[in-house]
Order: sequence, then C-alpha cells, then structure tokens
Amino acid sequence: MELAARQAGFSAERLERITDHLNRSYIDNGKIAGCQVLVARHGHPAYFKSLGQMDRERNKPVKDDTIFRLYSMTKPITSVALMTLYERGYFQLNDAVYKFVPEWRDQRVWISGDGAAMETARPARPPSMRDMLCHTGGLTYGSALVALGVPDSRHPVDKVYAELGVRRDRGETLEQFVRKLGRVPLRYQPGERWMYSLSTDVCGALVEIISGKRFDKFLEEEIFAPLGMKDTSFHVEAGKLPRFAANYRRGPDKKLELIDDPEKSTYREPPTFFSGGGGLTGTTQDYWRFCEMLRRGGELDGQRILGPRTIDLMHLNHLKDGKDLTSLAIAAFSETANEGVGFGLGFATVLDPVTSGSIVAGDFYWGGAASTIFWVDKQEDLALVFMTQLMPSRSFNFRGQLKNLVYSAIVE
Repeated sequence: MELAARQAGFSAERLERITDHLNRSYIDNGKIAGCQVLVARHGHPAYFKSLGQMDRERNKPVKDDTIFRLYSMTKPITSVALMTLYERGYFQLNDAVYKFVPEWRDQRVWISGDGAAMETARPARPPSMRDMLCHTGGLTYGSALVALGVPDSRHPVDKVYAELGVRRDRGETLEQFVRKLGRVPLRYQPGERWMYSLSTDVCGALVEIISGKRFDKFLEEEIFAPLGMKDTSFHVEAGKLPRFAANYRRGPDKKLELIDDPEKSTYREPPTFFSGGGGLTGTTQDYWRFCEMLRRGGELDGQRILGPRTIDLMHLNHLKDGKDLTSLAIAAFSETANEGVGFGLGFATVLDPVTSGSIVAGDFYWGGAASTIFWVDKQEDLALVFMTQLMPSRSFNFRGQLKNLVYSAIVE
C-alpha cells in the first residue's frame, strides 16, 4: 500500500511502524491474540493490516472480513440513529424524555441513604434527550459494571437497578427496560455531572418508540443498508460464523483466557434486547464506512444519513459550562481518559492536546469493551478503526499509542 500511503499524505515507511509496534508489543508476546488496523485519509485507505489470530484455539488468522464484537462502539451508531429523528422534527435536544416515556415523569434524585432509609427529591429539571446522548441524565450502569470488567458498584442507587430487574439480556425488551428505569432514582441532578451509563440503551429505545420500528430494523433500513455495512448486526448469521472472532480476557496472571467461543457464543442467536449501548457485531471495513460518513459530513456514496451541521453539533462539547470530564465525571468506568476531554452527542472529543497528552485536538471518537477503538479527525481528514477482542478495554492504551504512530506518519 505504499502508493496509497503517499496519495493520502503519509510516509509508508512510517506507517509500517504500526505493524512493528503491534507485533513486538502485543502479538509476539501473546498479550493479544490478533488485531486489525485501518487508517484512511482523504477517503483513501493508506494502511490496512490484519495481524495475529482471530481464534487461537483453532489457529485461525485474522482476515480482512473478520467479524468483531463492537460493544460500546455501538453507541455512536445509536446516537446517529436518534439524531436522524431529531432532523425530522420529532424532538428538541432539551425535550424531557418523559415526553416519550411517561413512566419517567415522576423520577426522583438520590440525596442520601440506602434501601428503605433512602432520601430522594424531585430533580431540578427532568432528564432530557440531550442528557441521554451525553450521559448527563443521572443514570448509571447499575450492576452491569461487572460485565464491563469493573468491580460492581456499591452505591445505593445501583442496588435499586438490581432490585427492579433492570437488565439487557435475553427475554428483556427495550420497552420493558426503559419503563423500569423510570422507577430508579437518578444518581445526580440531570446536567450537573457526567457518568458513563445505560443512557445509550435508552437512546435505542427512544428510536424504537418515536419511529414505530423495531430498533434493529431501523438501523438496517436507515444506516446499514444505505452505507453498505453488510456485516453489521446484533447477531452473527450461521453462514458468517466461520468469520467470527473469539473473545479473550487478560487474566490475573496476565495471560489470555477465552471468554466467548464463537462456536458457542450467544451472538449466534438473535436477541430480544437490541442494545444500543453495546450489542452490535461487525467488520473493520463496515465501521470504516460509518466513520467515512461522519468525516464527509453525514454522506457517503450518494447516501445522506445526516446533515453536515448536525454532525458538527454532535462532536461539540455539550458538558455544562464547556468543562472537561475531569471536572464533571463521576468515577466508575469509561472508554476515554478524562483530562482535557469533552463529550458531545455520542462522542468524546479532545478539547486540549496539552492537558490530555494527545497529539491532536478536535477529533471525535469512542471505543468498546473488547479494546476496539475508532476516531475521526475532520481537520486532518482522517479516520482510524482498530479491532481486537481483549477485555477489559483499560488493559492497554492502544488509542494513545496509535495516535503517536499515525500522526507522526503524516508528511504533508
């Protein structure tokens, strides 16, 4: 891809450092089984490599069309889906969620105490549609933190999630889920803090409620089919299972442990709960097409998903008073560092490269629980997608390392 690299303004030799780094630091020593990286600029793939194995137990190499669990890289797709309805006039960002989910009208905010002694109050304002897109509505991840590789929260509010059966597994539906949430106390006053949460699953439910279409069908018709994302789905069809990667965990002994065998995976069957917060699977090339739509201001190959001004609105920092996550985030778990980082409508964005230690600012991005990452940089006209299957995502700083490697390879 030397010619492609030059056409995109990269040094091919410098881009090849990505291969050397990932092989030396992660694959040769068994820290990850395998990975895939796509770097594109001006719409041209300049680097696309598959390294290592997608399934160690069966000695299967990562291939160009390997299917990965996206986990929280589902969130930006869900956010885009909800914003297509914003563009059609169905809601304003400051509208209360209870406009669409009446059970949210009488929500309370936790003040103190636990169980029967819990003290709550009326919120200063109700959670808004913006709050759901921004994770500023007072929701938490409840007991789901365990599945994310984070110790279970002991906060009194998280116990209520469990008591009310707020869950996202088989047998649950988006409608049941979102109505139960209306009975859970909010962890904090809406808009005042930021906490990574079930908010994007609520966004998926809102898409379903507002559009009248089942969420997976809406995504297929409005995003996947128009963008040619032919391998992105909430489950892996039988004919595609040979392409489905295994998922691993970094164990206490720092060795890889198989945690989801593709031949036994729950992803083999369609779910009843279509998680907008983390349910999708897909390929690197599919996700790159989604990123290209974002880079191009909402359009790809003649198919417009959103208007360019809506895309610009989505990656602005929507946190209160323009603050960064260091000022507002409640610690628990996130797919981003906090220092010098803001959050928009479904994306994190670097506000200050000095504070964040990032080589650039203005990019917008997110990642997934199995260490997948992407970012889009409209200033450099660049997009990157990195796929692997290693939990938890905080094991290694792939994002920071790849940024150093990619941006230092730009020579024009």
